[in-house]
Amino acid sequence: MNTPYRRPVLATLVARLRERRARIQVLAGPRQVGKTTLARQALAELGVPASYVSADDPALRGAGWLDAQWEAARAQARGASRPTVLVVDEVQKVVGWPETVKRLWDEDTRHDVPLHVVLLGSSPLLLRTGLADLAGRFEILPIWHWSFTEMADAFGWDAERYVHFGGYPGGAALIEDEDRWAAYVRDTLIETTLARDVLLLTRVDKPALLRQLFGLACAYSGQIVAYQKLVAQLQDAGNATTIAHYLDVLAGAGLVGGLQKYSGSRVRQRASSPKLQVLNTALIAATTGSTFTGTRADPVAWGRAVESAIGAHLVALLGVDNVLYWRERDAEVDYVVRVGRDAVAVEVTTSARKSTAGLDALRAAHARVRPLIVGAQGMTLEDVLRSDRRALFGR
Repeated sequence: MNTPYRRPVLATLVARLRERRARIQVLAGPRQVGKTTLARQALAELGVPASYVSADDPALRGAGWLDAQWEAARAQARGASRPTVLVVDEVQKVVGWPETVKRLWDEDTRHDVPLHVVLLGSSPLLLRTGLADLAGRFEILPIWHWSFTEMADAFGWDAERYVHFGGYPGGAALIEDEDRWAAYVRDTLIETTLARDVLLLTRVDKPALLRQLFGLACAYSGQIVAYQKLVAQLQDAGNATTIAHYLDVLAGAGLVGGLQKYSGSRVRQRASSPKLQVLNTALIAATTGSTFTGTRADPVAWGRAVESAIGAHLVALLGVDNVLYWRERDAEVDYVVRVGRDAVAVEVTTSARKSTAGLDALRAAHARVRPLIVGAQGMTLEDVLRSDRRALFGR
């Protein structure tokens, strides 16, 4: 379905594929967020000869498979009066795909073959690592989890339901049966992502440790946890460096991440204790067994859920590397976001009595940081979740 938020991405993709010699278009994002649907909608709107193939198979595809698919599309392109489009879904599962794509694309460029290419992938981290070999040949269209605006327009949700059930459209029809909904998220999204996008394609020496870390990040989303404390809580022995790496891997798969501390020193940021952050709040309820009614009735649990929803929204707008936190002694600010050279401190409140002393302390230490309060003393939760980057930060 086309929602107001996703329609601009579709329009951009269609416009680029109408160019005489478009670069390779890369749609990168987590599972079940609409990449395949967008590609198919673009093909329907273009009305040109097209081929859609998928490498989403439990066994990794080889370069020969991609060669064969590309050659078939070339044959179709040579006999067509208009450019032909080849869509390759789950391209990161093709062994050696960057080198193969580079070779085939350069051959087409030399011989002026009218073939346009769209690559889809479920793991942004893996795609971007491989794309280094395709410098100058591609453009990325990031496709992230569904926003509150999309879920509200498509399913009539209010902001509170979005905070609890998150942005997975495939599970929206199941929320009246929360056990069934949670099983869908765990089995179809979490397990598939871990088993087929992370463990199959990334070197993970301690898979049990990675799974345990994922569970802890869901349970403690919104909390700052020292690496040594994480090591102590995990049953499988690990170290701070391994845990930091695994948090980066999980963030690249669109699951959870570790936000770094805001500081004038990038070295200090990377060395700081991470603030655990789910990238889709559905992961909290699905893994902890919490219900909508139970979470809403518990002020502490609800406050953490709302804070996590705001954090996930900020990551969707700005990227995980640009969303940080700040804490000095007892003073803390929920999020500090980098927007170009500017910084904005975001404090999330679910109670009119929550102190803003952390904001005051941060601004005393960093005078150029602008404040943004979400909740009882500032912008409403719904207004923030409906706002894009420009509306919130002016750029």
